Amino acid sequence: MKSENRDIYKKALMLAIPMMIQNGITNMVGLVDNVMVGSLDTESMTGVAIVNQLIFVNNLAIFGGLAGPGIYGAQFYGHNDHEGVRNTFRFKLWICTFCVVAAGLIFSLFGSQLIGLYLHGESAKLDSLQTLEYGKKYLRIMIFNLLPFAVTQAYAGSLRETGETLKPMVAGLISVVVDIIFNYILIFGKFGFPKLGVEGAAIATVLARIAELLIVVVWSHARMDKHVFLKGVYLTLKVPKELSIVILKKGLPIFANEFLWAGGIAVLTQCYSLRGLTVVAGLNISNAICNLMNVSFVSLGSAVGIIIGQFLGASEFERARRGTFALMRFTALVSACAAIVLIAVSGVFPNLYETTGEVRKMAKYFILSTALFFPLQGYLNAIYFTLRSGGKTVVTFLFDGAYTWILSVPVAALLCYFTNLPILLIYIIVQALDFIKTVLGYILIRKGVWIANLVS
Repeated sequence: MKSENRDIYKKALMLAIPMMIQNGITNMVGLVDNVMVGSLDTESMTGVAIVNQLIFVNNLAIFGGLAGPGIYGAQFYGHNDHEGVRNTFRFKLWICTFCVVAAGLIFSLFGSQLIGLYLHGESAKLDSLQTLEYGKKYLRIMIFNLLPFAVTQAYAGSLRETGETLKPMVAGLISVVVDIIFNYILIFGKFGFPKLGVEGAAIATVLARIAELLIVVVWSHARMDKHVFLKGVYLTLKVPKELSIVILKKGLPIFANEFLWAGGIAVLTQCYSLRGLTVVAGLNISNAICNLMNVSFVSLGSAVGIIIGQFLGASEFERARRGTFALMRFTALVSACAAIVLIAVSGVFPNLYETTGEVRKMAKYFILSTALFFPLQGYLNAIYFTLRSGGKTVVTFLFDGAYTWILSVPVAALLCYFTNLPILLIYIIVQALDFIKTVLGYILIRKGVWIANLVS
């Protein structure tokens, strides 16, 4: 049994480490923007942070939309059905088109109003009107980031489901280099370029995403002997009706879940913002480093979904059962290591920003508070992906997105609107609510409700 666990840990790491690097690089693009813009002033940093919070909702909607066909992609691959993988990829392209058009329209028509929801109060050194203007400038350019990001995720997801994690990782590495170079040039006006500030940060991000897309697409199609599902993939974009229906049945709850969960996080941030721009700025600095570190359990969760999905597709049910408990413990352990790193840098990282001492102090305590719950989040993430790998998407919808809106958002709203509790205490209380979700998830895993072969 121990030997089997070692093998599955090794397999999980082989899948997860390249994803950690790629996801870390993806988050690094945002972190680089954040730190470089944060060196200008607090208003610039906060405006960019608010827009990135809104774009985060779109990104999670894309992840959720691609997850449904991704479940079938992993199981088709485990079943050695390349045509099935090919059709799931086509379905992903349609989802990307829908998400990009919808998000583009919403951000174009209602961008100012959405940014304004986070601007409550001023201090002697923070100006909400100036923050709004910076946010609007940043958003106008970031809209062009939506399409390359979405298509890259479609390709990267299908490559991972077939066991290929190197290409997305390398593309991500190159994209972060592009982002850093053009951030430096365009934000600060180097080498004869104008000093563009937040607009320069947005342009650099768009260029980085385009570079990442081109590398993934060109490299993948150059090796179609290896990536068989790409052969003839664009001869038609039709997806068989029967497959479309079953993917929609399984996928819509995941899409709704990711969209509602991301929307819930945005609403939670809006609730916290009632305590002033200092809180928004501090939370932004905390999120920048915490989002970089949470790639540990997010990537391992994706690996759990792929490994368990392949076991289920091959009808190796007992192996899937044993593997998921081993991976849940392993993910929690890796997340605890990431928490230690966060605690170690909590007093140093906020000093990278040109902001007030009050904002830096607030950021430090937000980082420490988030780190405390990292092992719990890792364990919970493994539970979520296990349930999803077996197609229990309605359960994951209730378990994650619905839970956020039924419990986390109302509790945060009540505490922020109707009490004078310190914001850090409110933040910890809301995080602690996930203990309830963890217990419920563990019971579902023990009962084996997720064990199913969807493609036999």
